Amino acid sequence: MPASGFAIENRVFDPAETLPRAALEALQLERLRDLVARVSEVPFYRDYFTLHDITRRSIRSLDDVRRLPFTTKDDLRRHQPLGFLAVPRREVARIHGSSGTTGRPTFVAYTAQDLKTWSGLCARFLVAGGLRPEHTVQIAFGYGLFTGGFGLHYGVEQVGAAVIPAASGNTRRQLDIIHDLAPEVLICTPSYALTIADGARELGMDPRSLPLRFGHFGGEPWTEDMRREIEEQLDILAFNNYGLSEVMGPGVSGECAARNGMHLQEDHFLVECLDPETLAPVPEGEPGELVITTLTREAVPMIRYRTRDIARLYREPCACGRHMTRMSRVAGRSDDMLIIRGVNVFPSQIEEALLRVEGTTPHYLIEVDRPGTLDQVTVKVEIRAEMFSDRMDRMQGLRERIAREIHTVAGIRAEVDLVEPRRIERFAGKAKRVLDKRSLSDG
Repeated sequence: MPASGFAIENRVFDPAETLPRAALEALQLERLRDLVARVSEVPFYRDYFTLHDITRRSIRSLDDVRRLPFTTKDDLRRHQPLGFLAVPRREVARIHGSSGTTGRPTFVAYTAQDLKTWSGLCARFLVAGGLRPEHTVQIAFGYGLFTGGFGLHYGVEQVGAAVIPAASGNTRRQLDIIHDLAPEVLICTPSYALTIADGARELGMDPRSLPLRFGHFGGEPWTEDMRREIEEQLDILAFNNYGLSEVMGPGVSGECAARNGMHLQEDHFLVECLDPETLAPVPEGEPGELVITTLTREAVPMIRYRTRDIARLYREPCACGRHMTRMSRVAGRSDDMLIIRGVNVFPSQIEEALLRVEGTTPHYLIEVDRPGTLDQVTVKVEIRAEMFSDRMDRMQGLRERIAREIHTVAGIRAEVDLVEPRRIERFAGKAKRVLDKRSLSDG
């Protein structure tokens, strides 16, 4: 816990969060049946339903979701811009788009009811993570096609707290706003929270002296070690949340005061955890790809959307009183996973290894190349200024400690390149951690 000793009182925003398991599953089944009826005129689903004789009446249990088709981002792209629209165009209240970090952006639409639902879902995890009407929140997410800024903005307003829509970037201005308006809460990506801490030090400020008390961070995978780093540098409590544009935006899940996994909003989402290769369910607590069905979304409902995000699901009750399934933090994406000489590696594993070595920072870049017939990995990592030394043996010793930790955590051998602070590019949005030169040279 940060030195401030700030603690979060357990509080529930919506009574639906504490529905008993049996009542929750009955609600899910009824909403799944309604969903099947609603999407029956969406061409992508209509054709499949006709071929496989799927109707509302044929959905008799939650297990019947496995009879329904998967939906992928490629499917959305093939039916751009709004080929999955399930309501008349006149009922569309807003259009957002994915960040496009893995290709062409995909557009999604919202009805007025969708926007109300979305705001309520964000309000749920914000309240579970400490937000109260008396607080002021600085949102350092982008406002635009990206869903993060808007969804969280309206969630904060739903709670009744004050919003500072600072948007992303311009770290000096972010710090000026924090200094002048004294928000207690920061919302941004976890990597940008550390950039704000760096910026404060560059201005001669102690980042721990800022008025921030806690923060809600998402938009990119991050580790428990990074949480501890954020909490130590900013003297705050850091909460995790999860969402993606294709199924809603932020609000799919978030942490409560226990911070023991993110509660999935199961009255609105039916979530499966599947082996990304076989598409069979994985045992509880084992890593798998999250596949999400939107139960209440009106404009662009999704059936069995393959998120490509790898996480674990836990169904045992939480001490907070919520009965909804919890998910672990996202370890990475199945399509971002690197295969290095036959070993599967996620960038988050490299981050975990780095933060186990004293003197490193969470700012790094993984470069993968194949100069001959074998893959070669170089990890560029910033180290703290006080760790730099003219003595070659000390620097070599630090490289070797980092390389050993990477091998222990990720199972690969990597070259380590130590660089000075601020040499790795900073991002106001999702951090870019990998430069895979193999795809460039093999094309």
